[in-house]
Amino acid sequence: MKSTRQLTAVIEREDDVYVALCPELDIASQGDTVESAKKNLVEALELFFESADASEISRRLHNEVFVTRVEVAIG
Repeated sequence: MKSTRQLTAVIEREDDVYVALCPELDIASQGDTVESAKKNLVEALELFFESADASEISRRLHNEVFVTRVEVAIG
């Protein structure tokens, strides 16, 4: 039986595509829409977990990722 894990997806528009990044593993993908970028990232992550050995997963996985907004002075 497969287990699941919650990971972070940061999605931003870059020119004509959307780029999705998982900061816990530094894996990215892209798509023409937000949903397709998210779907492609999930596929890339699943392929990573299928092919990577336990030591590579442990080495790459950042367990503490904080996503927040900051305010900066401009000008």
